[in-house]
Order: sequence, then C-alpha cells, then structure tokens
Amino acid sequence: MIDYNIILPSKPRVVSEENNKGIYEIDGFYPGYGHTLGNSLRRIILSSLPGAAVTSIKIDGVSHEFSTLEGVKEDVIVMILNLKKLRFKLNSDEAQTVTLSVKGPKSVTGADVTTTGQVEILNPEQFICEVTGKINLNIELHIEKGLGFVAKEVIQKDKVEIGTIAVDAIFTPIRRISYDVENMRVGDKTNHNRLRIAIETNGTLTPREALTRSIEIMIEQLKAIVDFKDPEEEIVEKVEKKSSKAIEEKVENTEDEKDMTDVLKTRTDSLDLSTRTLNALTNANVRTLGGLARKRKEDLLEIEGMGEKGITEIKKVLSKYGLNLKD
Repeated sequence: MIDYNIILPSKPRVVSEENNKGIYEIDGFYPGYGHTLGNSLRRIILSSLPGAAVTSIKIDGVSHEFSTLEGVKEDVIVMILNLKKLRFKLNSDEAQTVTLSVKGPKSVTGADVTTTGQVEILNPEQFICEVTGKINLNIELHIEKGLGFVAKEVIQKDKVEIGTIAVDAIFTPIRRISYDVENMRVGDKTNHNRLRIAIETNGTLTPREALTRSIEIMIEQLKAIVDFKDPEEEIVEKVEKKSSKAIEEKVENTEDEKDMTDVLKTRTDSLDLSTRTLNALTNANVRTLGGLARKRKEDLLEIEGMGEKGITEIKKVLSKYGLNLKD
C-alpha cells in the first residue's frame, strides 16, 4: 500500500525572471496533483490579488463618453481607453483622486498626471492624447483598490456623480498567467507531475510575490476548514460553551450581590453626613445605608429635625453608592 504522506512536492524553483515576467517549477507532485494545484493557483492569482484601477473619469467639457473635444485629436472613447492603460500603485486602502491639467498644443502622457503622495504611476510614458489646439485640457481620475473585475454599471449605480464617466475597472495586477504539467520520474514511478507556472504582472508586484501570496491564500482557506466536526460534536460544544458562560455569569452575579450586601450594611455614622442630619437619623433608628435607601422622601421629612437640606445631603451620599431613595 502506498503511503501518500511521504510524497511531497518540492519548493518552487525559479526557471526565469525578467522584468514583470517569471516562470517557476514545482516538482514531485503525486499523479494528477499538478493539474489540481495548478488550476487552483491560477484561479486564486487571477481573482484574489488586490490591485488599483481607475473607476471613474471626469473631463471638463465632456458629458458622456461618445463626445469629442475641439482641439484634441483623439475622441473621448480613445482617451478613456488610454487612461485605463495607466498602471497605478496605491499605498493606501482609501480611494484617491489625481488630476491632469495641460495646455496645448502638447502630446499628453502619464507623466502629466499630478499624483498625491499615496499614488505612484508605474508607466508615465503611456500616451493619452494629442492636444493640437491652444486649449486647456483638465481631467480628473478616481482610483480605488479592489479585486478582479468590476463592471462600470456597478460603479455607476453606487458611486458616480452626474458629469462623471464610469469605466470598467480591472483591479487584478496580473496580465497573463498559464500553467503546464508534465510527467517526471520519482523513484521507480514515471507518472509523477512537474508543475510549471508562467506569470506576467503589471509591475505593481513581482511574479514571485504573486505566486507566494496565492499559495498563502490557499493555505489560509484550507486551514479554516481543516477541523471537520460531526453535528453531534458541534451541539455538545455549543452546550458546553453555553453552560460555561452561564456558570461564569452566575458566579459574577453572586459576587456582585455579595458586594452590594456589604455596602448596604454600611453604618450611617461612617457616612459623610452633617451632625444635624446624622442625629435626626439616629433618633429615628435609621442606622445603616440599606435602611436609609428603603425610606421615601416623605418618610424622611416626617423625622424631627430633617428638612429639604438634609434630604439633598442624603441623596448626594446615596448616589455615591449607586443608590436612591425609595419611590
């Protein structure tokens, strides 16, 4: 019988890394595991790695994407497509707004975009449009972080104001990813798998970082479900937790009741009361804080030597212990 536990793959090996492209290999997968892991990693890399993208654009003098601007060679649709090619690195989780303001004639590129300290443009050479006339071109770009692909209909419904053009947002920092599986020898077996993964990013992270993070995400997801429990075990565990909590609350309440009992036994002659008020209470046989709290205002006023000033004094003392006169 085969011991599956001893068949473990190797660490990822770098085949090549150049600019934003990387090819990596992992050897020693049990037969069939190459496709299982390769497809899973590919889906995670495409869908679960965050990135930044333009979600809306505002151009002075333009009300919709099918417009044209006098003095600009390209129409608005082409300008938007070129603006979407700008690659941004966002150093904050909050959305950012950057602006582009130029005076023609001029060839406009990503280098003309004025950014904040939280935004970095990775391809400033990206062509945007050609301003042929002596006009001022003002553009405002709204940039957000996100995952995967979000259609402009969703963005327009939730966030875009009048006069702002929503665009499809491609947040993923991955440009291209593919994997290939080939057979290799492990011991006497020749049908084990070698997984080769090719990754190309947009420059906001390296291919190696993309592969590493996708493996970490997969492990985190599997760790969350590793403790498989029967329904009966879950019920027992819930009952035990509920019982434990009830016992803790009962002990806590018992301790609170004990503390309050001790407070109510406090003698009136140890309270911060004036001599006149204390003598009046003593003569009326009110000698503890609990006995005082059981009195109504009307009862105290019937005591000889007690007046409104004494009542105010008593209320102030009771409030220090979280008590009041009886209603």
